Amino acid sequence: MKKLFAALMFSVLPLTAMAAGPAIPLDKVDIDLTDKAAMQDGLKTFTNYCMGCHSAKFQRYERVANDLGIPEEVMMENIVFTDAKIGDHMKIGMQPADAKVWFGAAPPDLTLVARVRGTDWLYTYLRTFYEDPSRPLGANNLVFPNVGMPNVLSDLQGRQVMGCKQVQVVENGKKVFDPLTGTPVTEEACDQLTIVPGTGKQTEAEFDETVKNLVTFLAYSANPVKLESQRIGTYVLLFLAFFFVVAYLLKREYWKDVH
Repeated sequence: MKKLFAALMFSVLPLTAMAAGPAIPLDKVDIDLTDKAAMQDGLKTFTNYCMGCHSAKFQRYERVANDLGIPEEVMMENIVFTDAKIGDHMKIGMQPADAKVWFGAAPPDLTLVARVRGTDWLYTYLRTFYEDPSRPLGANNLVFPNVGMPNVLSDLQGRQVMGCKQVQVVENGKKVFDPLTGTPVTEEACDQLTIVPGTGKQTEAEFDETVKNLVTFLAYSANPVKLESQRIGTYVLLFLAFFFVVAYLLKREYWKDVH
């Protein structure tokens, strides 16, 4: 039995290593699920840039429209580009078999991707594509090396390339300064991403905001009832607190004459 257990543990080690996450630190993103304007912008980006290959088949257009405050006629005119009805799921026309031939694997459904990967992972991933002529689709990614996906947001972000530049030295998580002059100590790093000026429709700040809004929509899509659950949970905790006080007073009343 011990040998069998050891064999099973060793067999899952490669999977554990793959699931350990990216080698680079993730950028933090502050997601606000009450910001309907951000989610509406994220929905627009998702529809225009992601739904060519990725579905959100566990979501319905009608539910999204209602939750995000979008009139149904506006939803149908600006978001639904197929013959789908307002009550249909957000599926795509690409067949998995065709996708496997074209891309080597069928692009995953993105309804729950924010729960699987996390918002910080998504935010960093979408911003760290760079040109790599050695890849079949001409792009690579720092968070997901050798990913089989092109940089679909490149016209917004611009051409991002891997290059060398001076960066401040960091030791034990702290930036290093010259003890005599107080100036930052720098070194040349050749794994830095830079945008080729004038190649994107958006500035760096605008692109970061676009990606943040997209991740916000994906976070909503992964758990549409999160805010409602939190609201109900608050009421439940308040009720339990009140009930505890009543139960304690009742218990004390019953036991006051017991010696």
